[in-house]
Amino acid sequence: MTTGHLDCNAAAADARLTTSRLEQLSQVARIAAELGGSVLMQHYGRLVSIEQKARAGDLVTNADLAAEKAVLASLTEATPEIPVLAEESGALGDVSDLCWCVDPLDGTTNFAHGYPFFATSIGLLWRGLPILGAVAVPFLEEVFWCCPGTGAFLHDHRIEVSGCSSLEDSLLVTGFAYDRRERVDNNYAEFCRLTHKTRGVRRGGAAAVDLAYVAAGRLDGYWERGLSPWDLTAGAALVVIAGGEVSDYRAQSYDVSSGRILATGPGLYSALQRELEGVEPFAEQLYSD
Repeated sequence: MTTGHLDCNAAAADARLTTSRLEQLSQVARIAAELGGSVLMQHYGRLVSIEQKARAGDLVTNADLAAEKAVLASLTEATPEIPVLAEESGALGDVSDLCWCVDPLDGTTNFAHGYPFFATSIGLLWRGLPILGAVAVPFLEEVFWCCPGTGAFLHDHRIEVSGCSSLEDSLLVTGFAYDRRERVDNNYAEFCRLTHKTRGVRRGGAAAVDLAYVAAGRLDGYWERGLSPWDLTAGAALVVIAGGEVSDYRAQSYDVSSGRILATGPGLYSALQRELEGVEPFAEQLYSD
């Protein structure tokens, strides 16, 4: 595990990816994400099947499977040499070094209920470190994408994280893991504490969209636990390349396999990190200073 905040440029250099190669791969991710999003919209409001996976509340639909099939075909055609780690199909090849991370439908519960906050997320990962990615939010007809050295974009318009530097002035977003009912380490304490210290804390239900919104400055910060690499890779890269900070809760390291993330603009990072550290693990007294 690499120590320090996420550095997409360093990860790309370590992976020996040239500028031209990075630009090409960012467009591969963008095309694949848009394709996945278009497949989702073909199924939106017309689901044939909804099934539960091993964890309570973790759903899969025929739309997840159809979108993943289309995305995998697109990635395989464009970059047959790069293995893929996909939510529904698992590891396709050796994913220990450079690989694509695919979430065909981030926000499946939202999608299944007709709640239009969901996305297709495609990220490029190097040994646990995000490099670049794209997030398509098809209901809103938005595509976020990024590339080290080029920038972060909504369609073709450059985006940046917010300049917010005060918790009191911030709007945050978080989520709750599928195992929240079985564990006291469930993010409820953090949610309550920060709801009292900010303008508000939203719960979108789609990590990739939450991170894309932090990258675009629509939200000032995000934290969550219990996530998978396909939830995090593209969105984490977006935040960093848009000028933000990404790490674990304790500001010690970042690796998508940890399942935890703290993502903000640089002005808010230290304040939010201190608050999270103050209530982890679960604290009996939620509002103590």
